[in-house]
Amino acid sequence: QVQLVESGGGLVQSGGSLRLSCAASGSTSRIGGMGWYRQAPGKAREFVAQISSGGNTRYADSTKGRFTISRDSAKNTVYLQMSSLKPEDTAVYYCGATLPGRGAPAYWGQGTQVTVSS
Repeated sequence: QVQLVESGGGLVQSGGSLRLSCAASGSTSRIGGMGWYRQAPGKAREFVAQISSGGNTRYADSTKGRFTISRDSAKNTVYLQMSSLKPEDTAVYYCGATLPGRGAPAYWGQGTQVTVSS
């Protein structure tokens, strides 16, 4: 099993920045890609950004150019640097880990709240 623990959420003003962290533990050798997803109230969970085991990144159109995902494999930690935050970025942010060659995450963290005030 893999456990994921997110941290770094909070309240920030529009235009501000936050950095989220996701620390993986357990059977981390099973992990392929890691990514961030978010869910706003009354909406479905959506993709935010992903980084592969080889360091390739992919972003949602709504976050491209504002968010940066990175990974420290030695620490089994993935980060999401969020800049130029907007009120519509308000959501619970979840970390997900995929198995190699698979698309959807097999493991999820508990989520961390990000609130952007206008």
